[in-house]
Amino acid sequence: MVDEAYLKAQIRTVSDWPEPGIQFRDVTTLFENPKAWRSVMDSLIHRYMDVEFDRIGALDARGFLMGSVLSYAMSKPLILFRKKGKLPYNTVAQDYELEYGKATLEVHADTIKKGDKVILVDDLIATGGTLLAAGQLVRQLGGQILEAAAIINLPDLGGSKTLNEAGIPVFSLCEFEGD
Repeated sequence: MVDEAYLKAQIRTVSDWPEPGIQFRDVTTLFENPKAWRSVMDSLIHRYMDVEFDRIGALDARGFLMGSVLSYAMSKPLILFRKKGKLPYNTVAQDYELEYGKATLEVHADTIKKGDKVILVDDLIATGGTLLAAGQLVRQLGGQILEAAAIINLPDLGGSKTLNEAGIPVFSLCEFEGD
């Protein structure tokens, strides 16, 4: 498992972005650092290596990077949860609240089969809205969520609590308090 102090030191904090008072946790620095990126992905691969599940659900957009590596390493199908209007085939949609507004998440209607066990991945858990919407779509299509995994959890924003209350277990590699 990646050392939390090391991981946190590799994540750039951008003050007052995208609006004043926000401490934005920028994971692009992890993608630019092969040692840190390998540590992140190896930790997630090891977490799920002995878990029985059917699919990996990756959230637009940084979750796609994590999901594709996990999908390849674990030989599991990858499901893409995208912003509205980005998928070319029949979709199901779920509206949700963002930290800074509202949005709609979509997934192909034929990508999850009844009973499929899904692990959701995204870079960050803030208010939990995007992961909650993905979980609702998984359930709508007859699947079940084993866990929502992220690199960063911001527990003070309540997302992990919201997800747990909705029956979605949460795992993160590090936490930033007070943000």
